[in-house]
Amino acid sequence: MGAIGDFLAADHRRCDELFAHAEQAAAAADWPACARDTRAFRMALEHHLAMEEQVLFPEFEAHTGMIQGPTSVMRGEHEQLRGLCAQMTAAAQDRSRDEFLAHAETLLILMQQHNLKEESVLYPMTDRSLAAAATALVERMMAVPREA
Repeated sequence: MGAIGDFLAADHRRCDELFAHAEQAAAAADWPACARDTRAFRMALEHHLAMEEQVLFPEFEAHTGMIQGPTSVMRGEHEQLRGLCAQMTAAAQDRSRDEFLAHAETLLILMQQHNLKEESVLYPMTDRSLAAAATALVERMMAVPREA
C-alpha cells in the first residue's frame, strides 16, 4: 500500500486494539472499564469513519467519478458499524454481558470484512488515483476533529 492505505490501515489496527480492550472488560464484567473502553473505541471508530467520509471518499469520487462504486458500499457499512457500536454501548450501560458480547461478536465480524475490503480494494485504488495528493490528504484526514 501507499501513504493513504498505510495510514488508514494503521488506524484500523488502533481501533481494533481499543475494541479488544472493551470486549475484554465486558467479558470480565468490569463495567467501569467496559464503559470507558467502549467510549474510547467508539470515539476512535467515529474519527476513522469521519476521515474517510469527509476527506477520502469525496476526493476519490471527485477524482475518479465513481459515485456509486466502492465508497457507496463503504458508507453503507459504516452505518451498520455505527448501529452495532450503539447497541454495544447500550449493553454496557445496562451491564448486560451476554448482550454486549453478542453485539461485539457481530461487530468484530463486520469490521474484519469491512477492513479487508478497504485494505485490499479501496485503499489501493485511492493510493493509485490520488498518489500526487497523498501527503496532503493524510494531513487533511489527521486534521479532522475528534469527537469530545
